[in-house]
Amino acid sequence: MDQPVHRQPLPLEGITVVAVEQAVSAPFATRQLADLGARVIKVERVDGGDFARGYDTAARGLASHFVWCNRGKESLALDLKDPRGLDVVRRLVADADVFVQNLAHGAAARLGLDAATLCAAHPRLIAVDISGYGGSGPYADKRAYDMLVQCEAGLVSVTGTPEQPVKAGIPAADIAAAMYAFSGVLAALVRRGTTGRGGPVEVSMLEALAEWLGHPLHHAMHGGEPPARTGLAHAVIAPYDAYPTADGGRVLLSVQNDREWRRLAEQVIGRPALATDPAYATNAARVAHRERTDALVAEALRVLDTEEALARLERAGIACARLRDVHELAEHPQLAARERWRRVGSPAGPLKALLPPITLPGGDEARMGDVPALGQHTGALLRAVGMTDAEIAALRRDGVAA
Repeated sequence: MDQPVHRQPLPLEGITVVAVEQAVSAPFATRQLADLGARVIKVERVDGGDFARGYDTAARGLASHFVWCNRGKESLALDLKDPRGLDVVRRLVADADVFVQNLAHGAAARLGLDAATLCAAHPRLIAVDISGYGGSGPYADKRAYDMLVQCEAGLVSVTGTPEQPVKAGIPAADIAAAMYAFSGVLAALVRRGTTGRGGPVEVSMLEALAEWLGHPLHHAMHGGEPPARTGLAHAVIAPYDAYPTADGGRVLLSVQNDREWRRLAEQVIGRPALATDPAYATNAARVAHRERTDALVAEALRVLDTEEALARLERAGIACARLRDVHELAEHPQLAARERWRRVGSPAGPLKALLPPITLPGGDEARMGDVPALGQHTGALLRAVGMTDAEIAALRRDGVAA
């Protein structure tokens, strides 16, 4: 007889997170926790909420940043400058496992919501402070937005073309900080499981992104020059770039060693002699003659349409890819074949969303909850901390809750 299948629950079921958060870094971190089963209570301002709600209206009238970072959360709209609003958060934190905040430097401490204060009062609590530059040092008070931190961390200096540095097209500093905050919470939960104690977790956008600059940073620090900006090309490998095809597409390919170059020369370029030509036979030679190398590849591919070029490269065992835009990503055949798309609820109706990339086979699927309206859960959460209907009505009347 077949044995019954015992599915594993989501790993963070039973964990409660309270977040005073805005923009991307903290919301993206807590969304990871919500996807893995945690209950996330998002505390927002009464006058418009998380300001990312107003970034755009691209997602059927909702902001694309907000939809991306805030599914599966409960929205509680409070004025934390009013002692009554702050008292609600403190009551929620008293029963929470995790607290996360990314307010401007000093704001959480003024409210008594910084990690050190909260962990002293609640020894089992894990409290996360996400900041731009850290809690000390000459940059502690400096405003930190993603593009600014990309510049301070040197990412912009290695991204772009030789003529023009550019920022990354995604909020790389925010995402880096979010993922370190997420992994920091998981590590702290494991430690609490063995010691019984929580504790502070500190993450700065600068330090997170500086870690991601590992290869250029170490290359420069230990005697080399910083890698040159090369657009889609590679600073020390050739051929490694995007090449136009006959139907207007662009195909990227990467030759990682001289064996691959021989196959490219013989099976794609159609000039076997290039495999042993001293000007091209080694990667060092190809880099030294990059323009001529790229011209040979471009000449061979420009007469082929994109599908034919990719097929020929695949047959030759050359790593290759199609240069897609984000509309094409949304229709990517690999994501479709692996059934990575789901629908999540929102105030604007169902929206398409990707399953998170952490897959736990044999367990429950990620909990992709609805995107909340501002203050959607305020009444229920106020009742949960013991407030009467009259007290709630007073808070709403006075603009302390929404």
